[in-house]
Amino acid sequence: MVSSLASTVRTEPYSRVVVRAALWLAFLAPFFYLSYGFANWLASRRDDVGSIVFSWERSIPFLAWTIVPYWSINLFYGLSLLLNDSRQGVDRLAGRYLTAQIVAVACFILFPLTATFVRPATTGLPGFLFAVLGGFDKPFNQAPSLHIALLVIIWDHWRHRLGGLLLPLWHGWCFLIGASVLTTWQHHFIDIPTGALLGFFALWLFPRSGALPFSAARLTGDAKARRLALFYALGAVLALAGAALGAVLSATALFLLWPALALAIVAFAYSGAGEKVFQKTAEGHVSLASRVLLWPYRLGAGVNAAIWTRKLPPHVAVRDGVSLGRFPTASEANGFGTVIDLAAELEKPAGTDCRWISFPMIDLLPPPVIVQQQAASALESARRDGTVLVCCALGFQRSAGVVAEWLVATGRARTPTLAHEMLMATGRPIHLAAATERAAS
Repeated sequence: MVSSLASTVRTEPYSRVVVRAALWLAFLAPFFYLSYGFANWLASRRDDVGSIVFSWERSIPFLAWTIVPYWSINLFYGLSLLLNDSRQGVDRLAGRYLTAQIVAVACFILFPLTATFVRPATTGLPGFLFAVLGGFDKPFNQAPSLHIALLVIIWDHWRHRLGGLLLPLWHGWCFLIGASVLTTWQHHFIDIPTGALLGFFALWLFPRSGALPFSAARLTGDAKARRLALFYALGAVLALAGAALGAVLSATALFLLWPALALAIVAFAYSGAGEKVFQKTAEGHVSLASRVLLWPYRLGAGVNAAIWTRKLPPHVAVRDGVSLGRFPTASEANGFGTVIDLAAELEKPAGTDCRWISFPMIDLLPPPVIVQQQAASALESARRDGTVLVCCALGFQRSAGVVAEWLVATGRARTPTLAHEMLMATGRPIHLAAATERAAS
């Protein structure tokens, strides 16, 4: 029942935190009303504004009292900025707000939609709140729902700070806020998933901790990486085109925006941003935003791994308690003392209770020398405490490279070529050309 916010030891004076929050609010509030109002005004002057409505939405009841949770997001918007532990926390939350607002308003201007339901007259407190809302919020600015995008951001902010009974209460109240966009007849259904996608994108772009996905990003000079980036970018463009063209026939085609965004993020990784876009920790966990946004890609990666390894054993013994294999299930992983995981794109399976150490590497590209050496050193240390599985998605390249590095570094193989031969003798397909050439040079 105690909030982790209250128990957190601040690393800097709260006066500095609250000043930073106040400055951000002084910018964000007028920016919201000006940009949001401008998009509304533009849409009101157009005669080609359409709507996307499913037939079943006409059965959604109008519940006047839900305007109260609908309005409450404004309170949490400001409190979330003011109640932070550090100025970096304030800046990252403000970055999420700003991202959501810029992207949503850009969509409102480029692709305006209108709400089609006419609300009945209401009285009392709900009537007052609807009247105030109607003063600046016209029936435009629909998809993606900025209300839902901000809700995702604010929900995530507080779920890390609340505990005990307060946490399920918070989840329940956020559910009411989310449902209220429909029961107040402010939005149509398609606005909700598109708004949620925007909210998770903002969370991914400004994570709570760790490096920002775009920090130190520079265009790669590696020709293979550029080709892979182009391949994924083309996939993103095709999915986006499918969403745009398919929406003419059915609004369900807009769900292609999800894989389009996932593939665009992977293209960004290969173009030079690197493995940090997957937001995977040294313990094998990934952020919620990464888990949601990249789910279509991870699904494809999992299917690809299953196809390529369907006729192979999940792992093979190499030497001295070390095994090499594909990404394991929880039960497979628990058969080892330690798992050395090299797949940046995959998450540690739920239910795993063995020691798990991750060195995230991007598939099909040679890893930085220092990272491969660190992984080999961790492998040798873990081997002294029990059996070790070294894995990547397929167990063909990244994991094989680390095991080969370990074999040479510990003297179990005199040369990279001999290490390659030892791994090939296990019967597993091994691709070590780039790693072998680098180690021999």
